[in-house]
Amino acid sequence: MKRILLLFIATVTGAQATCPAWAPARAEREIAQLTAQIARWNDNYWRQGASDVSDSVYDQLSARLTQWRRCFGYEESGESAPPGLTSGVLHPVAHTGVQKLADARAVSQWIAGKRDLWVQPKVDGVAVTLVYHQGRLKQAISRGDGLKGEDWTEKARRIPAIPQTVTGALSESVLQGEIYLQRDNQIQKQMGGMNARAKVAGALMQQGESNALTRLGVFIWAWPDGPQKMDHRLMLLSQAGFPLAQRYSQKVTRLEEIAAWRDRWFTTPLPFVTDGVVIRSAIEPEGKHWLPTQGSWVAAWKYQPPSQVAEVKAINFTVGRTGKISAVAQLQTIKLDDKAVQRVNVGSLARWQTLDIAAGDQVLVSLAGQGIPRIDSVVWRSTQRAKPTPPAQKYNALTCFYAVPGCEEQFVARLEWLGSKAVFDIDGLGRAGWQTLHQAHAFTHIFSWMALTPEQLRNTPGVTPSRAAQLWHQFSLVRQQPFKRWVTALGLPLSRAALGALADNHWQEIVARDEQGWQRLPGMGSARAQSMVNAVHHPDISRLAQWLADQKIPGF
Repeated sequence: MKRILLLFIATVTGAQATCPAWAPARAEREIAQLTAQIARWNDNYWRQGASDVSDSVYDQLSARLTQWRRCFGYEESGESAPPGLTSGVLHPVAHTGVQKLADARAVSQWIAGKRDLWVQPKVDGVAVTLVYHQGRLKQAISRGDGLKGEDWTEKARRIPAIPQTVTGALSESVLQGEIYLQRDNQIQKQMGGMNARAKVAGALMQQGESNALTRLGVFIWAWPDGPQKMDHRLMLLSQAGFPLAQRYSQKVTRLEEIAAWRDRWFTTPLPFVTDGVVIRSAIEPEGKHWLPTQGSWVAAWKYQPPSQVAEVKAINFTVGRTGKISAVAQLQTIKLDDKAVQRVNVGSLARWQTLDIAAGDQVLVSLAGQGIPRIDSVVWRSTQRAKPTPPAQKYNALTCFYAVPGCEEQFVARLEWLGSKAVFDIDGLGRAGWQTLHQAHAFTHIFSWMALTPEQLRNTPGVTPSRAAQLWHQFSLVRQQPFKRWVTALGLPLSRAALGALADNHWQEIVARDEQGWQRLPGMGSARAQSMVNAVHHPDISRLAQWLADQKIPGF
């Protein structure tokens, strides 16, 4: 994505559109700080060709700043406009940039009333002007601020994909396009952005001889003052050595056609990295009228970014089954791959402290394996750094088998684990269901639910009669689980290999083993063997084992 046009249409969810509950003084500080940061990013981008943040993060934070300014009555700002370059080569025709359309509705509105529409992949690279005079490449100029740019002519002469000579209508021409990283079978949906723009910029900024330039290609997306008929224009470009524009330009009339090509190019192999599609009308003004940010005949519809910027509402802490304390970030709701995300596990206290996350910060969230949301980084920190105090480190693998004060988090985590596939596989009973049962029946310990009667289950608030009958049936089946499942249910520190090799069929055999006896099993080193001895003789586990014996559970 290029930052020529920063006054773009932004999609903002209802939660994100809510104005922050800030006092005027804080609003002034936050707006001033983010404005200054975006100005620094702009300066680095335009003057030095450096991208300190991804285009997606830049766009989302720019939209956030625009929203804040509107919330607190600030005038529309032009801080994001490209800074004028004091030196450089003048473009014969200015680069206009593209307006960014947020969604299908915005695309539909934009194409209304326009004629001779075409759609192309939005190639992800760096923009360039190529000037041909008397059939020879005279100049190559970087985009710069749209009016002036760097002289890249010598670099362009070493890029095999750029024709050094042309004939016919192109002999005296100005072309605008994208220098891109050549790829074999790039499937955007699977492979993502590959940091392509930075790689291209790096190759162009290298000094001296480099093979990196041979891996670059060029996609021509504009021929100012070229033939009026787009198909004729594309044919001439292809004949001159620029074949990609003809191959990847499709005439369209309706939103559905644009959406279909957008989806097709997102999911099929291409020779370049893309980040959306560009829609353009072949009806263009004369090149002398082109100005930065004024390209009303061309717009982009980007792909949904694989990560989203979200505001942190609060930091909470949870205690897991083994006593591990984790930080959890409560977020303003965002959507990732059609999944609403409001809560993300940051991880351990150490990771939370390293990331330094506080309420009000803006974090980058993506989906990891199996669609689990994760925080990749903090992209913006609030000026107000109020962070909660984590709970005391008093929990471990042998705490909270009983529902005593202060054990609520770990106790429920133990219940949730008992219902998982790894233990008793109780269908449809997640954390919320366990909390409902616990609150209604005041469990004493982690197996108290086994003593519930059918009548008690039917009278549980929020549990339907059919669900109560299903739970009773599943709880009854738990009683028939093999002994090893009950050993697992007690949370003993057995390795998986040791559990598989364990021949004991009664709790008394477990209790009778000493440290050396445990070490004879696979995956049981000295430390783990000592932990097993400590666990099986722990008073709480001994009491639970006796309770299971009273319930006539096999093996106890």
